[in-house]
Amino acid sequence: MEEFNEKKLKKALIKRALGYDADEVVEEYSFDEEGTAKLCKKKVTKKHYAPDISAMKILIERYGNLSREEIELMTDEELKAERNRLIKLLEEEDYD
Repeated sequence: MEEFNEKKLKKALIKRALGYDADEVVEEYSFDEEGTAKLCKKKVTKKHYAPDISAMKILIERYGNLSREEIELMTDEELKAERNRLIKLLEEEDYD
C-alpha cells in the first residue's frame, strides 16, 4: 500500500477543485473456439469532471486561514477567488 503523501493530496484536491478531463475506456471481448478472449471493440471517450465545491472548501479549510463557519458563509464568487489564491500559493510552494 502506498504511503500517505501530502503533496499528492494537494495535487488531487487542486485537480478536483478545478475540474479535469479524463479518458474513459470501454472494451468488449469475444471468445474464440479455444476459449481465448480477444479484444473486438475498444471505445475511448473524453469525459469532463466538473469543478467540485466540496474540494474547494477542503482546500480553503486545510490550506487557508478561514474557519468552517466563514467558508459556509462565502458566496460562490468569494469561494472561487479564495480557491484561485490558494492554488497560486500551492503552485508557488511546489516550485520552491
